[in-house]
Amino acid sequence: MTNRKFAVIGHPIEHSMSPFLNERLFDLYGAPAAYETMDIAPGALAGALPKLRLLDGFNVTIPHKQAIIPLLDVLDAKAAFFGSVNTVKKENGRLVGYTTDGAGFRYALEHAGVALAGHIMVLGCGGVSRVMAYEAATVCAEPDITLVTRENSLWKAEALRDDLEKDLRIRGKKGRLKITTFDRLEQGRWAANGLREDGYDLLVNGTSAGMYPRSDDTPVSETVVRHCKAVFDAVYNPHNTRLLQIAGQYGIPAVHGMDMLVGQAAASHKIWDGASYEDGALVQLGKDALARMEQLFGQKNGASQ
Repeated sequence: MTNRKFAVIGHPIEHSMSPFLNERLFDLYGAPAAYETMDIAPGALAGALPKLRLLDGFNVTIPHKQAIIPLLDVLDAKAAFFGSVNTVKKENGRLVGYTTDGAGFRYALEHAGVALAGHIMVLGCGGVSRVMAYEAATVCAEPDITLVTRENSLWKAEALRDDLEKDLRIRGKKGRLKITTFDRLEQGRWAANGLREDGYDLLVNGTSAGMYPRSDDTPVSETVVRHCKAVFDAVYNPHNTRLLQIAGQYGIPAVHGMDMLVGQAAASHKIWDGASYEDGALVQLGKDALARMEQLFGQKNGASQ
């Protein structure tokens, strides 16, 4: 038996894959722990804090990734930059907030053999897109990133660009950060809109387009996909989204969202226990998680982290 207790908090939470992933990860490095789901309504988060302080750590999913921040004692620098927390560790009685989204994104690309380099197009400017843009700006020697957003969300893209430019200056790096809209992207006049006519090395989707129940949706057209050398989709239900299907039709490397989820979970365990895993074990976990998701919920039943 173990006295260590962990959980995932969110609302709704019944479709979370976190218990399956985290129980397996604890077992893989021989440190069993109890891991539960805690359905906490948005208005009840502060009231649940005493119970959360009894845990050794916990994961955070929608809608609490931002709301949890003022309730924590310490915030990691990356989590502060993103304004989002998905992992909390109790350290000497204090609750410390982290984000493992970036680690999950990098793991997914590395597992697929896709480089985070060259000319990169990021779809969306929400939480996940912000993480992916930041990782690209950090990893690339001289980042070349195009942010694509809706017309009514240009202010979000501009705020993200400003944050990235500030971070580049701090690091003493140069880069090219461009903003465009989905409408301009689909016009086909790329050069006139300041886009690269020779295409992009990597297209990353941080929007929810293509997620169940709208599985036939795609954030961009087939024409745009054909101008990209590799595609990553953060959506993991369905596993093979319409966007990735299009990429596959043209022999373009396609990276699935479940790999990011596995990478996020593994990074949480590194924070909690300093755990590390062999690649083969994580690859198998990803396969098992897909099978488990379909078994429990059906591929068309939107699971959450």
